[in-house]
Parts: sequence; structure tokens; C-alpha cells
Amino acid sequence: MQTRRIGTAEVGAIGLGGMPMSIEGRPDEARSLATVHAALDAGVTLIDTADAYHLHADEVGHNESLIAKALASHSRGSEVLVATKGGHLRPGDGSWTVDGSPGHLRRACEASLARLGVEAIGLYQFHRPDPAVPYEESVGALRDLLDEGKIQQAGISNANPEQIRLAYDILGGRLASVQNQFSPAFRSSEPELELCRELGIAFLPWSPFGGIKNAGGLGSSHSPFKSVADAHGVSPQRACLAWLLAKSPTVVPIPGSSRPETVIDSAAAAELELTAAEVAELDAA
Repeated sequence: MQTRRIGTAEVGAIGLGGMPMSIEGRPDEARSLATVHAALDAGVTLIDTADAYHLHADEVGHNESLIAKALASHSRGSEVLVATKGGHLRPGDGSWTVDGSPGHLRRACEASLARLGVEAIGLYQFHRPDPAVPYEESVGALRDLLDEGKIQQAGISNANPEQIRLAYDILGGRLASVQNQFSPAFRSSEPELELCRELGIAFLPWSPFGGIKNAGGLGSSHSPFKSVADAHGVSPQRACLAWLLAKSPTVVPIPGSSRPETVIDSAAAAELELTAAEVAELDAA
């Protein structure tokens, strides 16, 4: 698999999003472990998770614990960069809330460290801006965790260009990643993607297929992706990831998966080269 950089880390060009293994519709643990192991076997070395990826209020960090178990039981587990996040919460009733206070982010990081069983988190990202907390205070908490060695790299998620520039300055140029939604159906993060290219920051598109409910129908809802996929004899999902990779050398897509066969298909996108005409066609779709 071709590689890309996230800060100082070299990772496979396609990552794995762990959320589908822990929220609504989650598979049994055996299938989830098999999915992570299949990803590692396919060359994936970046796994995205968060303390908020869980169902019930009493199982905060379910996905982090699951990922830690999967990595501990695979020979290549130590080679993986685990990216987790704090600042977004699920009370257990299906809703989402935010807490970007420095105190909460510090406590969340400490808890994630324990669940992941590491001395320092490879990549820790502020999950979502909190309107009640000045953004510079939230990012300042990441800077402190970075300076203390509790995290190896810092990133932000769901951020706009102004917030990216602010975080870049607060972290003294050490902003490693920006994780925003980006897919054929959701392209409003194009300015953020371009800014990350300009600054040399990894851009990690989440829900690159348009979300769990829409992923399977990508080819029917966006016919140009099916046409390009058919020309290469691959799935529309694989063509979509190849398109994202072609948009910028700083892009590292993190498609979610809960089945070995889908993660294997996604990982293969790193070897699919689209022509300039195909990329332009998909850009215009």
C-alpha cells in the first residue's frame, strides 16, 4: 500500500474508521476483531476511534477498548497509529453533546490512555468545537498534553479554516491533522482540504461514502462514480477513495467498516490510479 504522512508518522494511504463497530447496528465482537485484523493484513496502519463511539452511557470508550484488544491480538498491532478524539459525548440516549473545556479534555485524554493501554496517544484530536468554550482554550489543552508527552501528535476535527489557522498557531506549527466530513455528497469542506494542502497538514475525510446508511448505495446515488468504477472493474466505494487520494497528497481517507470484506476493498483503493480526466469528471459530478 502506498503511504502518506500525518505529522511525523508514515501511514498507509487508507485508514480504518472504527465507529460502525460500536454504535447503532454494531456487529458482534468476533466480527469486529476480524475486521480490524483484515485491515492490518491489507496494510492499514491508521485506525480512527473516539471515546464517544459507544451506545450506552455506561460504556464510554467502547470502541477504544475494542481497537486496543484487536491490536493486542495481532502481530502488526504495534505498527498502527491510533487516532482518538475527545470533546464529543453521547449521554446514552442517541444524542450528541460537546464539552471542549480544558478540564474535560484532560480527563478524557487520561481515560483514553488507560483504555488504549499506551503511555502516549499517537494522535489525539479535539472532536468538535464547543460554542461555550473559546476555541483557543480547547486547543491550548491539546498543546499542554503535547508538551507533557501524553500525546505524540495533535489534531482537530470538524473545524473551519479560521479554526485551523488558529490551532496551527497555538500549537506552534505542530497541528498534524484535520478530520472533517467529505464525500461525493458533502463537499463543503473543500476550503479546509485546500488549506491543509497549503500548510502540509493531513486531511482525514470522515464518512467518505456519505455515512453508514448511504455507503452501500454510493454507486446508484452518484452515477459517475459507478461509471468510473466499472471502467476499472472495481466497486464505486473503491473509486471514491481513489478520487479522494487524487485530490491532495495530504488526504488520508478513513472509511468506516464493520466487515472484513469491505475493509479489504477499501484498502485496495490505495493502488487504484485514476486518470486526470476521471478525477475531473468526479470533481464535477
